[in-house]
Order: sequence, then C-alpha cells, then structure tokens
Amino acid sequence: MKTVNEVSKLSGVSIRTLHYYDSIGLLQPTTTTESNYRLYDDIALERLQRILLFRELEFPLKEIKAIMENPFFDRDKALDQQITLLQLKKEHLENLIDLAREIKTNGVTKLDFTAFDTSKIEEYTASAKATWGETKAYKEFEEKNKARSKEDSAKIYTDFMSIFAEFGGARSLPVDNADVQGLVKKLQDSITENFYTCTLEILNGLGQMYSAGGDMTENIDKMGGVGTAGFTTKAIEVYCKQNGLTI
Repeated sequence: MKTVNEVSKLSGVSIRTLHYYDSIGLLQPTTTTESNYRLYDDIALERLQRILLFRELEFPLKEIKAIMENPFFDRDKALDQQITLLQLKKEHLENLIDLAREIKTNGVTKLDFTAFDTSKIEEYTASAKATWGETKAYKEFEEKNKARSKEDSAKIYTDFMSIFAEFGGARSLPVDNADVQGLVKKLQDSITENFYTCTLEILNGLGQMYSAGGDMTENIDKMGGVGTAGFTTKAIEVYCKQNGLTI
C-alpha cells in the first residue's frame, strides 16, 4: 500500500489532484486508515496509469470516468492508441529539433514551416476520441450511467458477466442449439437494457472482440472457463446470421 504522498511522488500527480479524483469517484483509495489517510494498492495505481493515458489523449475527466466504468473498456486498445500518439509526438519533436539544428548551423535558408505541422497528431487524437466517446452508443451509455451509484454499476456488471458463466456451462452444446442461441438473445437484451441499444452490427462487433484477446477475453474465460470467449463469439455469429445480418 502507498500513501497519497507516495503516489504523488511516484506518478507526478499532485496530492490536490489525487484528492479531487477521489471526490469525483474517478480514482478512490483502496482503503483509509483510522486517521483517515488514503492508501492505494497496485490495482489503484494501475487505474491511475489508465487515467493518465486518457489524459494524454486529452479526454475530459467526466468522459474518462464513464469510459472506464464501461464493461467493454479495452485496456490493450487504449494502450495501442497511446503508443501511436506518443510515436507521432516523438516524430513531431524530432522534426522540430532537426529544424532548430539546421537554423543554428546554416541560418534560415528557406521559409519551411512543415516541422510545426501538428495535423497528424490532431487527426489521430480526434480518431481515438471517436472510438471511445463520440458515438451514439457511448452517449446512450453515458446517459444511462450518470444516475447510477457505484454499487448499482457493480451489480449490473456482475449480472452481465454471469451470462458468460452460463455460456461456459453450455459449451458442450452446438453453437446453433436453441438454448445457446437463447443465451445470445439474453446477452443482447442485457446490453440494450443496461448500456446501449445493441443492434446486430454492434453485437457482432462485440462478439469478435470477445475472443480477440486482452482483458475482455480473459474476463469471459474466467467466468465460464477457458474457451468460453471463443464459444460465445461463434454463437453470436450464428445468431446474427440467422437474424439477417450479412457477415
């Protein structure tokens, strides 16, 4: 466990900011001492890293909170975006360094301002934001989520993940079995009720994500046993085809 002062020194985030993150429910301490000192474990520090990654993508704190409470949050995807953004920023800085060195050595030989161009960074940042926050589904989720308490959100997530335990229990059946297809319908209805309208297109996309590796695949396989994510993906694909989606 680390104190708020230790977390501040480790992360570079001010104590005042950490207190604010706690007050808005973005990053709460793991526990507090009898003297009311905040203590953070490794899981909390990992969450702080994710928050800071989204801050690099210039997301408002309100959006970061909603995204990270979304059960479909994909840590690996966010990291890939962060790596790409940092590479673009590195390229931009290297171009500026080269320009400064050229001017120092030879003076201003031509009025070339391309090194100052940040359009690639801006375009990528906008694209990354669109992935998480500028979609109709995200806005619908945000609207449903804003009035929920932390306990409400936790229960919804637990109930939602329990469906994958049911998929795990049905893995001995063919994916086109009526009971298995009924679980897909149950999953679709749960997403629509609790998160956002789950069209066949969205359901199919989620199905592909479930078995693509990363946090979601691991979590599903933990709930239903190894292979549950892949089984669920195949069952969703059959369901979508049977209901008219061209894949």
